Amino acid sequence: MADVARLAGVSSQTVSRVSNGYAGVNEETRRQVLAAMKELGYRPNSAARALKRGEFRTIGVITFSLATTGNVRTLEAIATSAAAEGYAVTLLPVAVPTQDEVRGAFSRLEELAVDAVIVIMEVHLLDAVTLQLPPHVQVVVVDSDAGEHYTVVDTDQAGGTRAAVRHLLELGHETVWHLGGPEGSFAAQRRTDAWRRTLTEAGRTPPPLFRGDWSAESGYRAGLELAAREECTAVFAANDQMALGLMRALHERGRRVPGDVSVIGFDDIPEAGSFLPPLTTVHQDFAEVGRLCVQAVLRKMRQEGPERGTTLVPTRLVTRASAAPPPGRG
Repeated sequence: MADVARLAGVSSQTVSRVSNGYAGVNEETRRQVLAAMKELGYRPNSAARALKRGEFRTIGVITFSLATTGNVRTLEAIATSAAAEGYAVTLLPVAVPTQDEVRGAFSRLEELAVDAVIVIMEVHLLDAVTLQLPPHVQVVVVDSDAGEHYTVVDTDQAGGTRAAVRHLLELGHETVWHLGGPEGSFAAQRRTDAWRRTLTEAGRTPPPLFRGDWSAESGYRAGLELAAREECTAVFAANDQMALGLMRALHERGRRVPGDVSVIGFDDIPEAGSFLPPLTTVHQDFAEVGRLCVQAVLRKMRQEGPERGTTLVPTRLVTRASAAPPPGRG
């Protein structure tokens, strides 16, 4: 630091302020110091800065799966939002969703020196009714029913589902079939519950529930069964990949989309508009989920945020070409 100060013609204190990102240094001086750092190959010692400041500028993220679109896009949004705030992200996947595995993940993250933790909690724990996290760690949970105990950020799953089901009913379909996600998923359960509730409130009897595992292949398998049911004229799929597999099965069985069967998905993945036909789907704002997670965890670190409660990010229905009135009503 002294070498940088001599080369730049400033004090060591000024070099310290520039390297730590503090305000109060004029732009010309800042440029001189940065140029001297570059010339001398100077790198601020992050460990020393952490000891001085009492923080590591790192957020830990625990997730149970990197195989689902929602988790991957949420993680990307968290990393982008954290970087914009000057924080790095340390990712720790957990192989099995159990309480012991979660505790172990927290212990490992503490060893890796993080300031706070975001848990992407897509599935229920196998061995506990509610999530129990270490009390001394600042935590925000994504996609969970833990709002009574922790700070939770989630997509408005129920609102998006209501919009999809009501759209199909308004097109004239007598009822709407549902291809749900896996039974252990929080998001899948909320979408299934909202599907049933919306049909019941409209005076319709919910038909039998079909389930997949979020994959296009599981959507295809369910689609082969749904294609055999002539009374099925509309399907709400719990995600876009399953909707893709479903449409393939309907096509192979000679049932046109949307001429014979309307299909609506959930997520609005980038490829949804390139499906054949382009998919009507519920848009999730993953970028906003990630931004709110980072903002919430930073507020908790500064002791400015609420200790518990759920923030819902709105969804919106994106209408394309895969939903239409039922046969004979077009």
